[in-house]
Order: sequence, then C-alpha cells, then structure tokens
Amino acid sequence: MSRAVRLTQLLQLLRRYRRPVAGQALADALDISLRTLYRDIETLRAQGADLRGEAGVGYQLVPGDVLPPMTLPPAEVDALVLGLRWVAARTEPALADAARDALARIAHVLPAARREALRDSGLRVGPSRNAAKVPPARLQTVREAVGAQQRLRFAYEDVQGRRTERVVWPFALGYFDEVQVLAAWCEAREDFRHFRLDRIRQLRTLAEGYGVPRATLLRRWQKAQGIAPDWLDRS
Repeated sequence: MSRAVRLTQLLQLLRRYRRPVAGQALADALDISLRTLYRDIETLRAQGADLRGEAGVGYQLVPGDVLPPMTLPPAEVDALVLGLRWVAARTEPALADAARDALARIAHVLPAARREALRDSGLRVGPSRNAAKVPPARLQTVREAVGAQQRLRFAYEDVQGRRTERVVWPFALGYFDEVQVLAAWCEAREDFRHFRLDRIRQLRTLAEGYGVPRATLLRRWQKAQGIAPDWLDRS
C-alpha cells in the first residue's frame, strides 16, 4: 500500500468516529505499526488536519474544510452518483435541487479523471411506479420540521379512512420506494408512532419546539425498534 493511499484510508477511518479512538485500534485497522501511525498522524496535521489527541489517549478528527481535496476511489464515486441521483429523483424540489448542486460541487473539486467518471457514470435511478403521491410542500414541511426539531399538528387518516388529531415530535423521515414515513413521538399516545405522509392531512408546524434533543429520541427509537445505528451514530 502506498503512503498516499494509507493516509487517505486513515482519514476515512477517523471520520467514522465522533469520539477519540485509540492509536492501536487505528494501527490494527490499517495493518501498520504504531510508529508508522504516529508518523502518519503528524503528516496529516502538517497538511492541515485538525487532529486532536495524543499517544496513550486516542485521536479524533475535528470536522473542517482545511484539508485539500482527496481522490475518491471508483466505488465511492459510484455511491455518490447513485445516492444523489436517487435524492434528485425521489424527493421534493428543494432537496432535489440541493442534491444536484452537491453533485456539481463534488465534481468541481475532483481530479479530472474522477470528475469525468462521475459525470459519465452509467448508474441511473429509474421511475417508481408505485410511489404514493405526496404534495412536495408537505414533504418539505415535514423534512424541515425534523431538522428544526419543531412540533407538528395534523389529522391522520388510517387505512379505513378514520381521522385522528395528532401533535408529534418528529425526529426521522424514511424515504421508501413506495412511500415516505415519519417517525415521531406522539403526544396523544405517549409513545413512538409512524405516519405515512400520504395519509397526513391539514399539516401545520407549531411555533414551540420539543425539549428532548432529536438525537436522544432517535437513539431511544432505534433501541425500541431493534435498529442498529448507522456509522454516523457509532462512537
């Protein structure tokens, strides 16, 4: 393995952790010695990486824009293209435009060969014939409420057409191929509930937020549902 590749892998490994990780664990993951790891840490610091920590304590990469652009391997280019094209095809206009802008921004900073591979990618997202029709404004309102930790009030229509009034604390929005589903804490039921967006009526965002951090609700819900956290939630 070349040193440049190893440094890129070390950066990617550090990005997966939000808390300090032991040097020995990093060295084992890269199959290198601790001495080599320490040299690589100092090299990354010299290049502008905000790496906190020291030997015997652990290391943590602080997010920032000081690092020079890194070359993305082909598989990561494919993942970016496919993921962002899916967002552009299956979400409301505001988020779809953001996905296209992100793809253009990433292409701009890639080396020429990788930029061409991204733009000429053969990966495409096909139409969803069974997708429920949710008004874009409703989808955007729910997504923004999740991000802002704002309470929502709406009427919810079940499969028999019966309506109930709900006030919820929205903390996650799932984009499935057929439908979008809101995960929230329901004040009426005093428990977690899931709501299909195509069955929500008379949606309104309330001025008052909810006091529990969204991350806390998300972890409690994941535990209750037996859902493993993704890599962004791992320590």
